[in-house]
Amino acid sequence: MREQHLRPSPISATVDFEADGVQHGFLRLPYSRDDSAWGSVMIPITVVSNGEGPTALLTGGNHGDEYEGPIALFDLALKLDPAEVRGRVIIVPAMNYPAFLAGTRTSPIDRGNLNRSFPGRPDGTVTEKIADYFQRVLLPLADIVLDFHSGGKTLDFLPFCAAHILADKQQEAKAFECVAAFGAPYSIKMLEIDAVGMYDTAAEEMGKIFITTELGGGGSATAKSAGIAKRGVLNVLRHAGIIRGEIEPQPTEWLDMPDADCFAFAEEPGLVEFLVDLGDTVERGAVIARIYPTGRTGAEPFEVHARMDGLLIARHHPGLIKAGDCCAVLAVRV
Repeated sequence: MREQHLRPSPISATVDFEADGVQHGFLRLPYSRDDSAWGSVMIPITVVSNGEGPTALLTGGNHGDEYEGPIALFDLALKLDPAEVRGRVIIVPAMNYPAFLAGTRTSPIDRGNLNRSFPGRPDGTVTEKIADYFQRVLLPLADIVLDFHSGGKTLDFLPFCAAHILADKQQEAKAFECVAAFGAPYSIKMLEIDAVGMYDTAAEEMGKIFITTELGGGGSATAKSAGIAKRGVLNVLRHAGIIRGEIEPQPTEWLDMPDADCFAFAEEPGLVEFLVDLGDTVERGAVIARIYPTGRTGAEPFEVHARMDGLLIARHHPGLIKAGDCCAVLAVRV
C-alpha cells in the first residue's frame, strides 16, 4: 500500500479548481536545468465550471507523439462556454508536456513514459512528479476521465473508443455507456498487455469512470481522426449531463479483445510487408505480415501469423521493425 505521508506535490496550479467561469492557466513544475536555474515546466490547463454537477477530467498528450487528443482539447478549451456547463470540466491537452513539445512518446528530460509512471512520486523524476499530481490532486476531483490516445509514430489503429473489463460491474457498465456515447467508428472491450503503472489503472482503482481512445497513428492526425475526437468528447460531456444538448449519434461496431492471442509480435528485425490491411478479417494461422532480413538478399522472410480469428485493428508503423515490437493487433466482432 502506498505510504500516506508523502511530501506535498511540487506542482502548483495557476487556476482555482473551485471557482466558476473559464480559467486558462498552467500547472507549474519547478525544473532547474542548465539553461534556466530556476526554470519550470508549464503544463497548459483550462477549467470551465458552473455550479453543482459532475466533473470531467479530459486529457491528451499522455504520450507526446499522439495528436488527436491535443487537437480536440485545445479546441474545446477555446470554445467551451460556461453557460452551457453544469458542473466542471478540467482540460489538460498535453499531460506529458515535455514529450509533447519534443514529439516523442516519452519525456526527453528523463525518458519517462507517463502512462507507466503511476502513482508517481513528488520527489521523483519530472515524469513521476506529473503522475503524482494527477494521482493525488486531479483524479480525486473527477467523476469521469477521458484520456485520448492514438498510435503515435510506431502504430496505426482503426479509430476506436474503449473501456476495460472491471471487477466492479456497475463501474464497468457506466464506462461502456460512455464509450457508446463517444460514438467512434469502433468500440472495444479493451485488454491491456501491460497495465502496471497506467493512468487508466490509477483512475479505475479510485472508482472513476474511465474511457480511452486509439484514433489513428503514424505520428500525425487526419481531418477524419481529429473530427472523431472533437465530436466524441462533446458526446461524452452531453452523456454525463455536463453540457447541454443531445448526443450526436454515430454508428459504431463493437469489438472484443478477449486474451493475449490478440497480439502478434515480431521475433526478427527487418522490413515489414503487411498482407492484410486495417479492418480486414483474418483466420487463425494466416500470415499477417512478412519480415524481410535487410542485411542480405536471398534470405527467406520471417512470417507473422494470426493466433486467432479476428479483425486487424492495429499494425506496426513505419516500415522497419525490431524484434519484440508489436506487429499487429486483432479483435473479434461482438
